Amino acid sequence: MRPEGIRLLPWLVGAVDLLMLAVATVLAIRFRLTLSIFDTATDLLENTALASVFFVATWLVLLGFFGTYERHVFGAGTEEFKLVVNASFFTAALVATMAYLMQYPLSRGFFLLYFPIGVLLLLVGRLAMRRTLQRLRSAGHFTERVLLVGTPGYIGEIHTVLAREAWLGYEVMGCLVPPEYAGLEVTSAGVPVLGLTGEVRQVVDDVSPDIVFFTAGAVSSSTALRRLAWDLEDHADVQIIVAPNVTDVSSERVRIRPVAGLPLMHLGRSRSQLATNDAKRAFDVVGALLVLAVVWPLLLALMVWIRGHDGGPALFRQTRVGREGAHFTCLKLRSMSVDAEERIAEVEARDHVLLKSTRDPRVTRPGRFIRRYSLDELPQLWNVLRGEMSLVGPRPPLPSEVEQYEDDMLRRLNVMPGMTGLWQVSGRSDLSWEDTVRLDLYYVDNWSMVQDLLILARTVTAVLASRGAY
Repeated sequence: MRPEGIRLLPWLVGAVDLLMLAVATVLAIRFRLTLSIFDTATDLLENTALASVFFVATWLVLLGFFGTYERHVFGAGTEEFKLVVNASFFTAALVATMAYLMQYPLSRGFFLLYFPIGVLLLLVGRLAMRRTLQRLRSAGHFTERVLLVGTPGYIGEIHTVLAREAWLGYEVMGCLVPPEYAGLEVTSAGVPVLGLTGEVRQVVDDVSPDIVFFTAGAVSSSTALRRLAWDLEDHADVQIIVAPNVTDVSSERVRIRPVAGLPLMHLGRSRSQLATNDAKRAFDVVGALLVLAVVWPLLLALMVWIRGHDGGPALFRQTRVGREGAHFTCLKLRSMSVDAEERIAEVEARDHVLLKSTRDPRVTRPGRFIRRYSLDELPQLWNVLRGEMSLVGPRPPLPSEVEQYEDDMLRRLNVMPGMTGLWQVSGRSDLSWEDTVRLDLYYVDNWSMVQDLLILARTVTAVLASRGAY
């Protein structure tokens, strides 16, 4: 879908919001009538139908006023959900105030039910729309055409990220480079050069992009950037994005503070030290005990199956590297034949230091099953209880892998390795080595407890879908 389809997005999201609020109205009325905690003898539901129309209309208007239908909030980030919650609280306060001042006989039970249900359904609807939009964008629909402006090196970095994260919906159509690169037709990243940085207005008129993306090195001064933005003032549909020379930093660590007309970006410190605090350790212990209490019969049955299949040990013990380079014995259910180490030459290395094969002849029949659903990692709950691993963290590397680490990769050892992590929920063995390192370093620098909870939730769906598991 081209720009016409993109312009429909706010209307589609608005239709979903309207549907969610209509459902919330029906549920609030029904619960008001059926729940025993409410007194139906003094019911004033005859006024509720009229009030509901006003509520829905006010809610939708305020959602628009708070900017929840702006195109830039769709598809990624938490801003959309924050704006929806803020608009909803403002709506509740406004409706309550107006009902009080006008002495409108509104059912208080309906009011108390309607807004919590409405907020929840709005967030569910927005989340469903986001997932749908991301899938459509990955398939090439609802994309926005991007014109990159900057030096070839920075353009290549941005192009790599946008191509990798296709669900963002950014389709790079070409780039503009500084005068010193005049004559260049295609960058090393394969991006066509459509002109020079001083020709932004002319190129925008010719190719009609949806977004002009200024990367580092695009202009020589802030004054030049301001003038380029002025040149695009009459292109109301063209968004301007400026990318600072900063990548893989979470929004929680970034603060924009305008000072004397300068939009200064403040970066918070790396959160690697916070990822080793007592709260995370307590969460790991409690979580591991709860999971063990649920899965121990399954774990016992799998151990009996593995032992009975070929008579070998049920557990596989392997030396791994933990926090600050400490070695520990990592436990797993054995998924390969007993002589797997001697037969390692039969398998070709798939990628850099990772050794993964989709058709490894050493994997046993029980091993194929437990690997498919990552059940082989359940014994690592004992490693978590012993303080050698965490529920969430980077993949525990082999000593031979650590020997090949470059300096940046050693930061993975600043936190405890985890049973699951960003790389597992983002594709597991389908990821390249570079992507695995990038995700692990992002986790180390941007740790938060909320992120851990989200990773655990995504782990369940990733395991059930068997994505990248072999």
